[in-house]
Amino acid sequence: MEEVKVVVAHSERATLRVGDVFVKVDADQARIDAEVEAMALAPVPTPKVLWRKPFVLAIAALPGTTLGRLGGPSTGSPEAWAAAGAAIRKLHDAPLPPWPGRGRSLTELAADLDGECERLVTNGVLPAGLVTRNLQVAEAALRPWTPVFTHGDLQIAHVFVDGDEVTGIIDWSEAGPGDALYDLATFTLGHEEHLGDVIAGYGTDVDLDVIRAWWSLRSLLVIRWLAEHGFDPFAPGCEVDVLRSRL
Repeated sequence: MEEVKVVVAHSERATLRVGDVFVKVDADQARIDAEVEAMALAPVPTPKVLWRKPFVLAIAALPGTTLGRLGGPSTGSPEAWAAAGAAIRKLHDAPLPPWPGRGRSLTELAADLDGECERLVTNGVLPAGLVTRNLQVAEAALRPWTPVFTHGDLQIAHVFVDGDEVTGIIDWSEAGPGDALYDLATFTLGHEEHLGDVIAGYGTDVDLDVIRAWWSLRSLLVIRWLAEHGFDPFAPGCEVDVLRSRL
């Protein structure tokens, strides 16, 4: 009998693994629908959809392993990281998906960032100096960009490789038109040592200051949410350490 393993679970969604099948349960049916549509359109390897019912999606496991996880050691050769960069570039070069971006406008993002930083300091979550420094860094991300087909949540744990080949990318519920550098920043968050390999595979010059800005911005915005949903942003190598690295 196969064992049921909880991959991730919080109040919004949960993912279970049973053998070679992943079952995702999401309170928002629109996210499931968006994920299936994005996987059908993305010009990169994605999991096979086995079946879909209201609030539940079953997909097949991908071969290979991830390149690591946030807060853990990175794995894979420089060539594997470069292959991931090439896959990301292929996605960004694809036609835009036929739905609007799900992200916030620059005005909304700036307002949310200011409000979150104020709460982090007022509630004693982080020192004021650390927040102020990273807010200064994050401002470089608040500029106009040309939308591309983005994954939207391209964490390192969402990209699978086998040797030096990308075998698939998972978790597409946030996909849509967005900032290419946000995807690159999300993928390299906490693994700055591999940024050069990823950019080499990506194959074009990028603004490294903007990628660093997205590291700070994303970390500032998610720390409180992570803590409230059972995750530990203070763990070694995770979001708080990313912020400290900007000092």
